[in-house]
Amino acid sequence: MSVPLLRPFPGLRPTAETAAQVAAPPYDVLSSEEARVMAADKPLSFLHVSKPEIDLPVDTDVYAPAVYGKAKENLGKMVAAGVLARDAKPCFYVYRIKMGDHVQTGIVGGGSVAAYDANRIRKHEFTRPDKEDDRVRQIDACDAQTGPVLLAHRNTPDLAAAIAATTLEAPAYEVTAADGIVHTLWVMADEVRLKSVTKAFDAMKAVYIADGHHRSAAASRVAMVRRERKCCASGEEAYESFLVVTFPIEEMKILDYNRVVRDLNGLTPAAFLAALEAEFTVEPVADQARPQAPRGFGLYLKGQWYRLGLKNALPPESDPVARLDVSLLSDRLLGPVLGITDLRKDKRIDFVGGKRGLGELEKRVDSGEMAAAFALFPTRMEDLVAVADAGEVMPPKSTWFEPKLADGLVSYPLDWR
Repeated sequence: MSVPLLRPFPGLRPTAETAAQVAAPPYDVLSSEEARVMAADKPLSFLHVSKPEIDLPVDTDVYAPAVYGKAKENLGKMVAAGVLARDAKPCFYVYRIKMGDHVQTGIVGGGSVAAYDANRIRKHEFTRPDKEDDRVRQIDACDAQTGPVLLAHRNTPDLAAAIAATTLEAPAYEVTAADGIVHTLWVMADEVRLKSVTKAFDAMKAVYIADGHHRSAAASRVAMVRRERKCCASGEEAYESFLVVTFPIEEMKILDYNRVVRDLNGLTPAAFLAALEAEFTVEPVADQARPQAPRGFGLYLKGQWYRLGLKNALPPESDPVARLDVSLLSDRLLGPVLGITDLRKDKRIDFVGGKRGLGELEKRVDSGEMAAAFALFPTRMEDLVAVADAGEVMPPKSTWFEPKLADGLVSYPLDWR
């Protein structure tokens, strides 16, 4: 019997009294030192599970076996102390995030590993083996998936109705994080709504990974190993799903993911600007050159902003990767002019998430650390979908999703059935 694309599960989650103390930023947005400082006076913070090296000597290798052992120990202590408790029956959860005026409301559930393996839960990024290995060890040690994968789906009336009805009820908890972002969680236990949501997702051709490619790949690997170990597997085991939070595509928010470079590849600023004129119009502007539409770019060089516009034709629509703004910048400027062709390995380039603003680009250039900065228009969800549907992958650092999910609000236990 096949597992539904999205199925309910008995979540392991904090009590209403402890939720605000447990909720933590995602494990992969903090360094170990930042996590250590943030959790210093917060014994219930989920960082003790997601970044367990903070409870070990400072020089501990973050991939050492002791780290995963500490994650298991800390999670077990939180359960034993009643800080975390498992729901009595499988549920979906409605998760709302509010960042300023932006609000997005989605569903927490168990995403099908089989659907991921069949590319029905679609990817748009490559993964790194070392990061996959890390998540596999974390999942195995905790016997749970503690970090959600962020998905996007096309909304349907039945799905929207089930979510809306649930949000009319009292939430399980509402947590305001240190950055001011509000996280609200409702428990959806009504059988009619559970069936409606399950049916709605089963009817979808595909859903899309927005963030969490390594967590998804790790869940698939864990399922494969456990499947091989188990005699007479039914296909409905808990490990055949993984923790996801999925939001309607139209509610997702992607910020710009900008680039800074350390040198001009031996060119003077004047020669660099002249070299751009083969592919771009170059216009100095008095204010920050934040792109207002796709195919426009901002350049910050020697205290001056320039607006760059494409001169030549776009690649064909049959090549959605080449048409991305991040690809156009690489293919027409970073590579041919600056000699930067491998964004993963070249130390001459760095990336600045849009939440930091264009002021961060100015700061890094004005300090002398970087020679120039490039501001991009945010990648659009329709571009991500086009790339994923084509079975292609985006260049590194193409999307910066905000707001971020919180860790610890719901975890997915692997022993519930």
